Amino acid sequence: MANYKYMMNAGDVAKELECSKSYAYKVVRELNVELSKLGYITIAGHIPRSFWEKKMYGYRQSEK
Repeated sequence: MANYKYMMNAGDVAKELECSKSYAYKVVRELNVELSKLGYITIAGHIPRSFWEKKMYGYRQSEK
């Protein structure tokens, strides 16, 4: 768990989706808008990994 990153940035999203970084930034912005509407504090260019996993996979992946 020492290497676990709580927040993901656009580079991490781009790797996961195998897409360009510019598209990954768009995805991060959209997810931040959704988080903001739910009442969460957001950080530009970053999203919580647990929220990403819930939105993309429907569950939280087990830690390695």
